[in-house]
Amino acid sequence: MRYSPESLVAFVQTVESGSFSAAARALHKSQSTISTAVANLETDLGFALFSREGREPVLTEAGSRVLRQVREILSASSRLDELALRLSGETEPRLSVVTSDFWQADHHESLLKRFAARYPDIEFECMIAEDEDVIDLLQTGRVHLGIVRAQVKIPYEIASSRLQIQAQMAIYIHSGHALAKQPIVQQEELHRVRQLRLNTWIQNGDYQPAGQMWSAPSYLLLLEMAEQGFGWSILPRWLVVQFGHQVLCELPVNGWPQNIAVDVVWSKRLPPGPAGIWMIDQLCAQQQD
Repeated sequence: MRYSPESLVAFVQTVESGSFSAAARALHKSQSTISTAVANLETDLGFALFSREGREPVLTEAGSRVLRQVREILSASSRLDELALRLSGETEPRLSVVTSDFWQADHHESLLKRFAARYPDIEFECMIAEDEDVIDLLQTGRVHLGIVRAQVKIPYEIASSRLQIQAQMAIYIHSGHALAKQPIVQQEELHRVRQLRLNTWIQNGDYQPAGQMWSAPSYLLLLEMAEQGFGWSILPRWLVVQFGHQVLCELPVNGWPQNIAVDVVWSKRLPPGPAGIWMIDQLCAQQQD
């Protein structure tokens, strides 16, 4: 290929992120590396992809047309890489997966039993993280796969596939609280009671809870806090049933409970090997009970 894969990825990520600096953070590279890669691509093409008159780069008309082609090239390259891994037969020695507390344990246990039978000699690691933390672990190469609630926007270098199984979330409060006695609870009434909110480590640096709000980085910690009567929280239904102590009440709030879409995600830049691809296939084939 005449154009380097690195320059194509840098171009697309800059468009996705909105700036060279944001693209550099997403790709874990220096800003100069990203801007140089994009400049080299512009030199190879013979025209500008971005207008640099303002504070942030703005895609030119030519850049918009190139963007569609570059995305097709990178998608085809990703599919070729996956096919090569499937056909190589060389199983990776280690697989690391990060999942969320909202992912029902019996789905995970069933998958691991099949995995252990098929790949008995692979070292396996399972971690717990939520939302942006899962994406960050993939981008840094710390893990190979992630199971995460469907994200509104993910970096271009992260691939995803929607699972058929959804997570079910509901609003809970201690059964001794006055709201637990009501036949219907309005959103305005929740605003007057402390919320126990999920918060990822990435957000923690900039986020300061305001008003009646406490936060924790995992649903298990939120479950414990709710059981101690500190406030109400959005929790996975299965988690409350399996690990709760029958002291929480599910609140009858309009629009709840909710079914949450779930994705399996992985890095295009550091794709999983045959065992990881097998796990992706198995996850996508699982059916809702």
